[in-house]
Amino acid sequence: MNVKKVPLFAWILLAIVLAVIAGQFFPVPLARVFFTFNSIFGTFLGFVIPLIIIGLVTPAIAELGSGSGKWIAITAGVAYLSTMIAGFSTWGVSQLVLPSFLTGSMVEELSGDSTLNLTSYVSFTNSSSGDGMEIVVEPLMGVMTALVLAFILGLGLTLVKGNIVKRGFEEFRVIIVAMIEKILIPFLPLHIFGIFLNLTMSGDVGRVLGTFLVVVILTFSMTIIYLLFEFTVAGAIAGKNPLKALWNMKEAYFTALGTSSSAATIPVTLQCAEKNGVSQAVRSFTIPLGATIHLSGSTIKIVGFSLAIMFLSGADTALGVYAPFIFMLGIMMIAAPGVPGGAIAAAAGLLASMLGFNEAEVGLMFATYIALDSFGTAANVTGDGAIAMIIDKVTRGRLGASEKADDEQRPATETAAV
Repeated sequence: MNVKKVPLFAWILLAIVLAVIAGQFFPVPLARVFFTFNSIFGTFLGFVIPLIIIGLVTPAIAELGSGSGKWIAITAGVAYLSTMIAGFSTWGVSQLVLPSFLTGSMVEELSGDSTLNLTSYVSFTNSSSGDGMEIVVEPLMGVMTALVLAFILGLGLTLVKGNIVKRGFEEFRVIIVAMIEKILIPFLPLHIFGIFLNLTMSGDVGRVLGTFLVVVILTFSMTIIYLLFEFTVAGAIAGKNPLKALWNMKEAYFTALGTSSSAATIPVTLQCAEKNGVSQAVRSFTIPLGATIHLSGSTIKIVGFSLAIMFLSGADTALGVYAPFIFMLGIMMIAAPGVPGGAIAAAAGLLASMLGFNEAEVGLMFATYIALDSFGTAANVTGDGAIAMIIDKVTRGRLGASEKADDEQRPATETAAV
């Protein structure tokens, strides 16, 4: 069997199972080797997060703003609104459901147990604490500083007539995406192994796994419910049967479920949107754009699991505290790269800076997100069909007559090949 063809979520699940088993008999000195790797990996992640933000957000804003037209801007606005609704509705449902399941399940901190000395041999950190031997690798800037800088640069690039600087940031994005694909994602299973080994040896793994089983069911249910909501709204605006429109998107849903890739599902999503009567002119830009910027399913997963971790650790989950995170998460989802784990990699900085997550908690977010990656992707691409219906209704009467005529005469086979 070619190990390169084994999906990432399978490696994550294997790492969790092996960690739970190994935690029953591993000697502490051997376990500390893995905890040392986790310290290195977590420090590296903290260092690259500002670079990820600048490398992804800057060109994303520049591409949306330069020569893209008002309809692409409107589509991006609808996608952002959809992401916000998904995030806030997940917060509300989680507040109602999770506390009843998490009573008595709180853990002090998802990290090491000092009584067993479950720590690394050498402490790698992003800021000096002055305790013992440590190697400090400070990020070039803070997360919020990077985000503000990315906005300034992205908006500034829309005003520049030349493309030299813009091409530079596009190439920098290639470097960042390659770093995520070649370094962060491949080493993630080993990082997850260390986290769950720590949790097993400290006695918290049962409560954590029990909690996440509940959240898996909750978030999956939320993605289905949210799809019904999206198509109900889209059907009302477009004057079409929402259930029939949702059923017409089933091929896109199951294709994304199998591929875990929004980009790979685009040809199928285009055909499904055609079944719902979306014009060729609209679906040709709405579907590919939505595959990049509309991540409502991913938002539901990130919000649901982050709230579960906050409930476990006793953190404040009030709306006033959590709402800014949802607003910023919507922006990061627009900029997230279309690679496995790309959305959670883009959101990692916000989890640490705005919600106060430590390295172990960010690692758990990676594990749970990727384990359910295909369900979130399926919800994302299916929701793109609802957005296409809305944009199609809004643009009708504003497209040129010749463009409409071309759309009516365009063969279905040609459309399917787009």
